[in-house]
Amino acid sequence: MPNIVLPPDYKPSAKEEYMSEMQLEYFRQKLIAWKEELLKESGETIDDLKEGGLNEPDLNDRASNETEKALELRTRDRMRKLIKKINQALERIEDGSYGFCEETGDPIGLERLEARPVTTMTIEAQERHERMEKTHADE
Repeated sequence: MPNIVLPPDYKPSAKEEYMSEMQLEYFRQKLIAWKEELLKESGETIDDLKEGGLNEPDLNDRASNETEKALELRTRDRMRKLIKKINQALERIEDGSYGFCEETGDPIGLERLEARPVTTMTIEAQERHERMEKTHADE
């Protein structure tokens, strides 16, 4: 992608061509910033996990510490999965498929991408997908 400098107050607009270079750069920067924040938080979680606490003499304190560590590990796993989705979204920006539904090829829409930049489907396709999953889960 060419080097694009966004104005500091830039926000994608429906008045522009959908997934123009400016819009793609906006979402690329948004995804990278989100990923960097998650990696920073992940590093803090690792530091917290390295701290002791499992040698607490009091059983209640030890149980509390173990519960906190289990919660941190679950949070870290969610972060890892989200970072993977961010990386996949960045790949879609590079290959030109970002912003378009993976099922229908329709534009996902700026508002939906603004709210969830890693999304891969339009709301309609996502709802159909979830109904299908629920139908098959009930069988």
